[in-house]
Amino acid sequence: MNTPSMLRALPAEHRQRLMCPAREVSFPQGTRLFDEGAHADRFWIIRTGSIELDTHVPGRRRAVIETLGHNELVGLSWLFAPHVWHLGATTATPVRAYEFDATAVRHLCQDDPALGQAVTQWAGDVLAHRLRATRTRLLDLYAPYGAASTV
Repeated sequence: MNTPSMLRALPAEHRQRLMCPAREVSFPQGTRLFDEGAHADRFWIIRTGSIELDTHVPGRRRAVIETLGHNELVGLSWLFAPHVWHLGATTATPVRAYEFDATAVRHLCQDDPALGQAVTQWAGDVLAHRLRATRTRLLDLYAPYGAASTV
């Protein structure tokens, strides 16, 4: 199952309103977009390329949690107080994306409750999808072989 894209999740009028504060950006491979614990003041929708989400592991290099690509939302922490990144992100390839100012989008959502509900539902669907995918990866890594057949 694919991650819910903004194109499928939001009605046309909400997509148009959400795209108003967006700007097109490009990043070379290896660009650090944000770090765990930093202020989450923006988010992106990938047009081309891929971005790796990672987490800090003391005494080791960052562990890649997930790789995101075309039409995927990068960044959920901007929507939920205290607006601090829970993961880090680095471009795995050159990336073209739409970048959104989080404060501007939160104001749009406050001014238009229907838009706010649609954006929150979309972000919640993305979050739920990523949690299910993480659970599956963890089961693949750590569940005993054949455990599903004994349940």
